[in-house]
Amino acid sequence: MKKTAVNEIHKKLGGKMVDFAGWEMPIQYKKGVIKEHMAVREKAGIFDVSHMGEFEIKGKDALKYVENLITNNASKLDKGQVLYTTMCYEKGTIVDDLLVYRLDKNYFYFVINSSNHDKDFNWLKKNAEGFELEILKDLSPEMSLFAVQGPKAEDIINKLMEEDLSKLGFFRLMRNVKIGGVNVKMISRTGYTGEDGVEIMLKDENASELFKKILKAGEEFGIEPCGLGARDTLRLEAKLMLYGNDIDDTTTPIEAALKWTVDLNKGYDFNGKQVIKDQIENGVDRYLKGFEMIDRGIARHGMDIYNENDEKIGYVTSGNYAPFLKKNIGLGYIDKPFHKRGTEIYIDIRGKKKKAKIVKTPFYKKSYKK
Repeated sequence: MKKTAVNEIHKKLGGKMVDFAGWEMPIQYKKGVIKEHMAVREKAGIFDVSHMGEFEIKGKDALKYVENLITNNASKLDKGQVLYTTMCYEKGTIVDDLLVYRLDKNYFYFVINSSNHDKDFNWLKKNAEGFELEILKDLSPEMSLFAVQGPKAEDIINKLMEEDLSKLGFFRLMRNVKIGGVNVKMISRTGYTGEDGVEIMLKDENASELFKKILKAGEEFGIEPCGLGARDTLRLEAKLMLYGNDIDDTTTPIEAALKWTVDLNKGYDFNGKQVIKDQIENGVDRYLKGFEMIDRGIARHGMDIYNENDEKIGYVTSGNYAPFLKKNIGLGYIDKPFHKRGTEIYIDIRGKKKKAKIVKTPFYKKSYKK
């Protein structure tokens, strides 16, 4: 298995290590997933997400190239701004969901899902034909990525920075700064938890020093090291997509309720545009919907969903206990016309049909001040 630059720190902190997409990563630490989850909701947590992939794109045609790849509109990004988007195949299904960082007029970074690393980079190379690019590089082998998330994240990082982090707006970035005296390539006000926070990209050789300094600076604020378990429950409460569960190469942005990531009028064609346009105009047969359990039980990925007449109408993509909300929740693709809010559905949990109802999402939403 691959190891991140702070692998030994995880083990010293009592991290329970597992294989995730070929990486040895902490699923949780000694206090457990619920404690870590609540620390992020109420105080702060730090995640090592260095398994994620980072790609660098630069050159005369970089903007046109990026626009061809993604469904959202990179042209509207100012320098120093970040965008969430999907990247699709010609048939309109999703290659990956990712963050696009605009560093300059024709200079971009992608941060993509670890499990899609090789597939994504091959897709980028395949689509590069005909575009004049100076750089199309996989930075992943040399970079670490940390996420400091929670209402106290700003206070913690401000202890370590000369710049005032309160001036960094939501989905904005700063480049080439020092945090705790450590050189950082980029810090962005982004995350995967539904909370305020930052993600920090830096060279592997500086990673251990910074990770320790953030933990030390965060002691007075109640920071906790957090693993992939809490990352999953946090993102589910905020209804953030997990590739391979909620979206994949069989689902489209419209089915996945990601229409807001699609800009048909951006002035550039993109892979899958016609299929997606047709779906927007004519609708689809199923939608990704959130539900909460009425009966006892936790819905899990792959479980079948039924209507009151015992007809199969969909399947679960994600499900878990939501520690902050203190209820069992989930996501699933549900056929029309059974997808409407308030509809009662039944999840086949180990051979028993358990009642749930479709609810408004996200299940949890923080009001951002910036």
